[in-house]
Amino acid sequence: MATMSPLRRRMIEDMTVRNLSPATQQSYLYAVAKFSRHFGVPPAQLGTEQVCAYQLHLIAQKRSWSHINQVACALRFFYGVTLGQTDAVERIVNGREPEKLPPVLTPEEVTRLLEAVAGLRNRVALTMAYATGLRIGEVTRLKVAAIDSRRMLIHVEHGKGGRDRYAMLSPRLLDVLRAYWWKARPALWLFPGREPGTPVSIGTLQAACRAARRRARIGKPVTAHTLRHSFATHLLESGVDIRIIQVLLGHAALASTTRYAQVTTNLIAGTPCPFDRLSLVVVPPE
Repeated sequence: MATMSPLRRRMIEDMTVRNLSPATQQSYLYAVAKFSRHFGVPPAQLGTEQVCAYQLHLIAQKRSWSHINQVACALRFFYGVTLGQTDAVERIVNGREPEKLPPVLTPEEVTRLLEAVAGLRNRVALTMAYATGLRIGEVTRLKVAAIDSRRMLIHVEHGKGGRDRYAMLSPRLLDVLRAYWWKARPALWLFPGREPGTPVSIGTLQAACRAARRRARIGKPVTAHTLRHSFATHLLESGVDIRIIQVLLGHAALASTTRYAQVTTNLIAGTPCPFDRLSLVVVPPE
């Protein structure tokens, strides 16, 4: 690596001036040296095309995305700072791990899972997660007063991003909630926790969901969030407009862009709920 010694010294000086930690300096030097050895020529003779090829090589080797992006940072520093090729910095981009499709339960699997949930409160709470598409954290923070049976809506306070919104309240879910209220008599929080005046925790419902998955013998990886994905998928499969689904899920993109049509609360209240098609007894009869 003798041919790289002058560049190595200059790169060390540049990193020192910018107060990079010794560990980061060693990591950057190692990454540039490996990049150079891969092509068998000094790195100053290589360009962004070789950087891209090297990144693809690392991906093919199944290196972690954190490692691949650390190499990209090192090469951006080398080309942009040490060699002064500012245009190269914009061409050396970080990689991004492809998003995996979330697991989705069939309606039959949803029924089996919810029937296997132990405890009335937990069963109704997880049922609501599927019947409304709410995030599990939003379910835990629901208050009794959030249920608007007149307009057939659920008022979600301080959802993701601190925004309030409305979720659907299907007739069948309303019946379940009324039966649950008569049995449990919750006061402030719809799903109260063990400590007085507190709501049930997310961890409690996640644990209940995991236990139900085992009892129901469902082989797919299932969390409480899986119910939300299944809700959206079943709506889409039944022909509901994607714009309505985005509103029901409370996706921030709908609030921040004009690409999507505005959907009124009347459409939310009038959208058929997939929960209503399940053959399931949530609250046992008296």
